[in-house]
Amino acid sequence: MEIVHIWTDGSCLRDGRGGWGAVLWQPSVERYQEIYGSAKSTTNNRMELQAAINALELLKDSCEVLLTSDSEYVIKNMKRHYPFRWKAQGWRISSGATTVNIDLWEQMIIQHYKHKIEYLWVKGHAGNPTNEIADRLATEAARYQLKMGSKGDKM
Repeated sequence: MEIVHIWTDGSCLRDGRGGWGAVLWQPSVERYQEIYGSAKSTTNNRMELQAAINALELLKDSCEVLLTSDSEYVIKNMKRHYPFRWKAQGWRISSGATTVNIDLWEQMIIQHYKHKIEYLWVKGHAGNPTNEIADRLATEAARYQLKMGSKGDKM
């Protein structure tokens, strides 16, 4: 089984325009890839999840993945298997409230079962070079969405 390292980050501007970024590294073939994208109306947590999902979806075969993120939302929930519990409880959290981002958690669960994933948390903006690259990609994607949105508003 191939080993792939993935670093992800999400970003959301005050007006709800967001971006996500990810870096993938496959040491066995020395393959390095940066990916990113944006959304018009979103939240930071959605962008954090979207980064992880999109990176994992790029992997055609099952892989051993070291998924590193500064998102406690993604890492802690997956490490504690909360999305699996929420799903089993009809997408309700322990308080009885409906889980948010169900569409993305469903996709994350699919990827979790496809790959063997180790979830690693890293402190953001603390000098981890690859996390900083993912952060830059996410921030630039959000800013690009802002630029495109403002142009679109004038049309």
